[in-house]
Amino acid sequence: MTEKQINISAYRYEKKFFITNLDKYEVENLVKIHPYHFSEIYHERYINNIYFDSIKWRFLHDNLEGATERTKVRIRWYGEMFGYVEKPTLEIKNKTGSVGNKISMPISPFDLSQRTEFREIIESLDSKKDKLKIDFKSLLPAILSGYSRKYYISNDGKYRITIDTNQIFYKINYSKNTFLEKYNDSNSVILEMKYNTADHDFSEGITSKFPFRITKSSKYVNGLEKIFRVVF
Repeated sequence: MTEKQINISAYRYEKKFFITNLDKYEVENLVKIHPYHFSEIYHERYINNIYFDSIKWRFLHDNLEGATERTKVRIRWYGEMFGYVEKPTLEIKNKTGSVGNKISMPISPFDLSQRTEFREIIESLDSKKDKLKIDFKSLLPAILSGYSRKYYISNDGKYRITIDTNQIFYKINYSKNTFLEKYNDSNSVILEMKYNTADHDFSEGITSKFPFRITKSSKYVNGLEKIFRVVF
């Protein structure tokens, strides 16, 4: 793995809205008629993630306790959830206070099936531990998630909005390399606005035009709540 294959994004803000009283099309319409002139980019696509955590749920507790320094580790790919994953990407999201960045790098393809050998995947990831400063052998796959995403960008190109719907979560049994309970959340909509730190001064004027409030929302935490039927 060469240095050129490791991408480190700039620090940015991510403002999230967890919406349950409007459907996908109503939220999309609010984005389209926003006075900041958001237009759709790319095509709608399905995103899949395997989230990792320590055996004592360190990443989860850091999130719930609002730790200043927080980390999220996941493997991401696009398209079909199960089957041969040709272009997976390892992503490490680091957050300091209200801003964060993302380190991403391509990893070897694997087959996601009911008998996925997660130990082999972790062994492969652990070979990058010195470069990425993560002890992958201390992590376990926690949940598998997927959702549909649409993309929008402001007229000046500084603010990006994503709309996520049709979330699916699976609990992972690491010892048996199988997937257990499945939870399908077809009711909620998650809107995120992302922008660089230099553009923070104008962000409140944009978010205030939406008829919903900024919320603390993590797909990883939400997925664990659904799968384990608890409220953190």
